[in-house]
Amino acid sequence: MSKQAVKHHHQEATIQGALSKSEEFFSKYKNHLFYGILGIVLIFGIGFAWQKFIRNPKIEEAMGQMFLAEQAFRSDAFEVALYGDGNVLGFVQILDEYGSHAGKAIHFYIGVCHLQLGENQDAINALNKYAGKDFVIQARAYCCMGDAYANLGDLKKAEEYYMKAAGHHDNMMASTYLKKAAIICEERGAFDRAIKLYQEIKDKYPQTFEAYEADKYIARIEAAQ
Repeated sequence: MSKQAVKHHHQEATIQGALSKSEEFFSKYKNHLFYGILGIVLIFGIGFAWQKFIRNPKIEEAMGQMFLAEQAFRSDAFEVALYGDGNVLGFVQILDEYGSHAGKAIHFYIGVCHLQLGENQDAINALNKYAGKDFVIQARAYCCMGDAYANLGDLKKAEEYYMKAAGHHDNMMASTYLKKAAIICEERGAFDRAIKLYQEIKDKYPQTFEAYEADKYIARIEAAQ
């Protein structure tokens, strides 16, 4: 037998051996494999059914309720938006009933409603729970927390959150938030820092109304010292 024939025979024997081992393995563990595959199919099937028949309808239902509450919110009917009126569910009821299906923005709405109703600590608690990806809303949430702390007389915390709002991405309201922080600095006697913030507004946001007014505020501080 030639070397080529011997090599070919050896390859065939190796292949046959591998096939025999594979057949033996499948024969021995076929029940385990069947139930394993069945389990995976069932998991995917249950997940699909839950998504299609439970989660998605629940989200749609929650969004429908949110739309009505948001209408009240936009009309400045903050108490109705927050607690409902018997016909419309308020944000608090929607959160209780639908939980995370109502979306992350619900915590922002609840916080702003509490703030507008003078319930400052409740506003802070709710706004702290907002963790959405919309950087404009997140910056606004920080500003509202600053407002709540200012209402409670905690001026250092108010300044901290106004600065967080101003520094959260490069948002279009940054000059407004910096001005709020500067005014708080004036109120607590940190006049040098207030001037620095007004100057920052002029340097970074020269086209804004806040920048236009900055010199007036700086002159007021300097005249008072």
